[in-house]
Amino acid sequence: MNFSHTQKVLVQGITQALGRVHARLMKEYGTNVVAGVSAGEGGQDIEGIPTFDLVEEAVHRVEGIDTSLIFVPPYEMLDAALEAIAAGIRHLILIPSGMPPLDMVKLLRKAEVTETLVLGPNCPGIIVPGQVLLGTHPSQCYTPGRIGLISCADTLTYQVALELSKAGFGQSVGVGLGRETILGSSFAQWLQILEEDEQTDAIVLVGEIDGLGGEEQAAEYIIEAIDKPVVAYLAGQRAPQPRRKGHAATLIASRLLVTEMKAGRGSMVSKDISDRKLEAFKSGKIPVAEKPADIPRLLKTKLKRTSPAKNTKKS
Repeated sequence: MNFSHTQKVLVQGITQALGRVHARLMKEYGTNVVAGVSAGEGGQDIEGIPTFDLVEEAVHRVEGIDTSLIFVPPYEMLDAALEAIAAGIRHLILIPSGMPPLDMVKLLRKAEVTETLVLGPNCPGIIVPGQVLLGTHPSQCYTPGRIGLISCADTLTYQVALELSKAGFGQSVGVGLGRETILGSSFAQWLQILEEDEQTDAIVLVGEIDGLGGEEQAAEYIIEAIDKPVVAYLAGQRAPQPRRKGHAATLIASRLLVTEMKAGRGSMVSKDISDRKLEAFKSGKIPVAEKPADIPRLLKTKLKRTSPAKNTKKS
């Protein structure tokens, strides 16, 4: 996957407040934003970007558009994404939050058939430091380098990038997967992309200790398929565990434990999601930082063990 300043980018929803602001910021960063789309408002120049009523019209007028940033309201996102796919665009980045889950299921079915890469929704997009900004990442947190950063968070992604930059570890790419129940692409997909990326020497994965973000599957995939050094950070490790209140919660927890015991999955002390995630990374000998500031140190150690002569900075 080659994201660079040469690719032609479309902004759907460019007249939305968020779309207008970030279209300008992306263009200022050097991203080749060649067109915008906003139904009923075509014919304008928004931040110096020609705007059309339909994606089909934009693609006809500006050949070679391969990426669309979608900034439309949540209940319009499915139609906008399907319109982009129908016009032949195969990289979609869905920025806003709140897209209905059933709409996302319909989009993923279409994306699979058409081999379209979908990122988001509710994500900051992609940044290749020094080359291209596709989304809302604050570019000042990033520096060019050879460390790939994949995250399910948003502001935490920027914090980790800043910690890496301060320690001299520039980034080859920063990817925010999004924070919705159903997402377009997974940790495993981007791990594969970075494993094959010649500009990436090592990978930092930022997940969460609770929830269903796919961190366990990512750890399994790293063990099975990733040769490059990987360091992880799971947010929320130090968060206090919620206390069960009332007899009903105690009874439900007890019944769940009995069920697991009968199925042969339980023990005298049942393990919650956070335990399983940490064990998944531990079993693969994947270092897990306790806080973002620890990531550069763990990364430096990992790189020394795997390739002591490799320089993590681009020349």
